[in-house]
This record gives sequence, structure tokens and C-alpha cells, in this order.
Amino acid sequence: MVVPVSDGQALPGMTSRYSPDLERLEIELLLEAVYRHYGFDFRSYAYASIRRRLWKRVEGEGLKSISELQARILHDTDAMERLLLDLSVNVTAMFRDPTFYKEFRELVIPMLRTYPFLRIWHAGCSTGEEVFSMAILLEEEGLYDRARLYATDINDVVLQRARQGIFPLDRMQEYTENYLRAGGKRSFSEYYTAKYDGALFNSSLTRNIVFSQHNLVTDRSFSEFHVIFCRNVLIYFDKGLQNRVHALFYESLVMLGILALGSKETLKFSQYEPCYEKLSPTEKLYRKVR
Repeated sequence: MVVPVSDGQALPGMTSRYSPDLERLEIELLLEAVYRHYGFDFRSYAYASIRRRLWKRVEGEGLKSISELQARILHDTDAMERLLLDLSVNVTAMFRDPTFYKEFRELVIPMLRTYPFLRIWHAGCSTGEEVFSMAILLEEEGLYDRARLYATDINDVVLQRARQGIFPLDRMQEYTENYLRAGGKRSFSEYYTAKYDGALFNSSLTRNIVFSQHNLVTDRSFSEFHVIFCRNVLIYFDKGLQNRVHALFYESLVMLGILALGSKETLKFSQYEPCYEKLSPTEKLYRKVR
């Protein structure tokens, strides 16, 4: 029997008499254990999202409670890797939200032409589709040779996938349509070869990309950047963690640098809102002005 809990949703794997207070306590203890034993800090992630993902892993491991999951991941590093994949946000696509890339090409590229060298940070890059999209865009605009792209994520497993530059072949039609709607100037098929049951993107696109593990929750800035992309990541953080990350981005951007957020994210109501001007009426592109 499954009973509803605190937010009115019963999740797979939950047993009867599972009180909301006990559930929250078990989740807090598990996240604390993950932080103290492995160094990954998910304690300030949005509770509803974390809760769903933990119960998904409980079910995937064939367990009955969050406490059982805690015991398993503390003694089984493979189980921890599986949990990390569930907790990390890995929903992405090449040229996702094509109008965003079109606005970036039209509004931001002219600004970037004024710099002799560009440093661009893709924070929370997941499996790399976004950073490859930007490499293609910069290549077409003649800026890639003077750019360095830093692609970071908390999850080393997805970073390894990103380094390979191999994406599902069955998504190439979708990606081609996105690319064209984003203002692409060539044939998208020029950038990849069908190989290894996937689409292997040209190695020339990775020549100026640095892939590295970085935790937005606990790690500090590692350079100054002209552009920071962090799209569709902050929506999974609570307000306090969002503020911390905004502070990190503000400190990491050069004056007049560009911050790019996801469609459901905003600078509104943050202490840094007055420090930026919005570049586009429709897309989340901001320029640091103070």
C-alpha cells in the first residue's frame, strides 16, 4: 500500500506508514552522508526534486527506504555513481531553445568581436551538447581560434561522455532543425560523422575546449570570463544556493561580461539584479554593468 506524503504525491517504492517528517529526516541524513563521505553537496537542492530522484534510485536499487539507500551508497561506490547520475541534471540538447542561440549570435557576437581573446564558461555542461553548439557558432563567426571554452560539471561520468563528442544519431534530425532555426550558416552534417552507432563530432571542435569537474555548490571561481552559460541548472537549487551561485558568477565575469540563463531562470529578486542589464526582451541574456 502507498500513502500520500508531504506534497500530496506518493512515489514508487514508498511503503505504508511513511510519515513526511521521517521521510525528510532520512533524506537530510542521506544528503549529509553523501557530502561528508564523497564531498558532493546536494543539501541545498530543491527538496521536491531531490525527493523524486532519491525515490527513483531506491526503486532502481530494489530497496524499500531512503535509509537502505544510504547504507548502500556508503558501502558501494558503484551505487553512488548511479545515484550521482540521478541527482545530476542531464537534460540537454544541441542548440536547445534555438531562438536563444539566434539572439546570442545577433546581440552578443558583435560584443565578443571587440576582445582579443575570449574565455567562456559552460557551468553544468552535462554531456556537452551546449558547449559543442557554442563551438560551432563561434567557428562560423570566425571567433573560435581566439576562444577558450571551459566545460564543467559535478559529474565526471557525464564529462567523460562530453569529451568523446559522440551524440545519439537518432537525434541528429532534431539537432539539425535546431541549428537551422538558430541561424546556422552551413550544412549541419558537415560537423559530424556517423560512427560508433552515434554521431561523432569533428575533433577540431574540441581543440579549444577544456573539460573539468567543478561543483557549483562548494567550489570557487577559477578564472575571469567574458561569457558564463548556466542554463536550466539553477531551477534545481533552493533560493539560498541560487544566491551563492549568482555571487560566484558575478565575481567571475569581467565588466560588461555576459551571463546566459535558462528560459525559466531569472535575476529578478536577487541582490545582483541591479548589476546587470537585460540584452534581449525574450531571452535570458544579461550584461554585467556594475
